[in-house]
Amino acid sequence: MVIFSVYLVNKAGGLIYQYDNYVPRTEVEKTFSYPLDLVLKHHDEKVIVSFGQRDGIKVGHALLSINGVDVMGKNTAEGKDILEYLKDPSSYPVSIRFGRARLSSNEKLMLASMFHSCELFDQNLKSALEIAEKAGNFGAGS
Repeated sequence: MVIFSVYLVNKAGGLIYQYDNYVPRTEVEKTFSYPLDLVLKHHDEKVIVSFGQRDGIKVGHALLSINGVDVMGKNTAEGKDILEYLKDPSSYPVSIRFGRARLSSNEKLMLASMFHSCELFDQNLKSALEIAEKAGNFGAGS
């Protein structure tokens, strides 16, 4: 069994500590000519592959760098929109690196709040079962 992440959440739902056992996954870098044969889209402040798996590039992989320069969310290092940059034929040939993006801070907080909700549900279920046991049977014949 592998532990990917550890989240410590207090009873109020606040994230106390979070640790990612982040092992860099295989990243794929490939040089493309115009037109790009992958379909890319914006998703959660990232540019991801939405259609067209090939050569180790899979649907869901995020675009990590263009021509060796890391991208910042949906924009290139110069501040241009990545999708607009890749629509321009003068940008080619272009070397693009794809891989799995790390979780953002907001995504980590969302994940931690889901654990907190599960814990609250478990606590409420325990107290409901204790009350039901004290009240007696509610089944047929009671």
